[in-house]
Amino acid sequence: MEEILREIGMIARALDSISNIEFKEYDLTKGQYLYLVRICENPGIIQEKLAEMIKVDRTTAARAIKKLEMNGFIEKKEDDHNKKIKKLFPTEKGKTIFPIIKRENDYSNSVALAGFSESESQTIFHLLKRVRENVEVDWEYVKKGNKRDY
Repeated sequence: MEEILREIGMIARALDSISNIEFKEYDLTKGQYLYLVRICENPGIIQEKLAEMIKVDRTTAARAIKKLEMNGFIEKKEDDHNKKIKKLFPTEKGKTIFPIIKRENDYSNSVALAGFSESESQTIFHLLKRVRENVEVDWEYVKKGNKRDY
């Protein structure tokens, strides 16, 4: 059954590569579009929550967020109640790019699911969601410095 994870990996890498190539003209590289989408969908999100949502470590998230901020796609604002907390918001530039990224995502979904019925698409979604939930348990465990026993 190891072939399933290989297929998922190939799909993810192919789509990520396509997006990185297509979004290069907007100065969005190396998966930064993922961060921008989540910030646009969740204005005011904090960096730690964003990293958790995308399933990356804090350092990786910090690097991508810094680049997005430097390129004018997002801005950090202090929390009204706790000055240590920095909330992330899309700028006008970020909001302008968001629909383009969404359109690409919708198109990629339609290409990926071409020839599948609505029922089959729902089944794929629910099965992959279960796979993700299974993997998240190990991700959380390892992220806390533990080692898996295999």
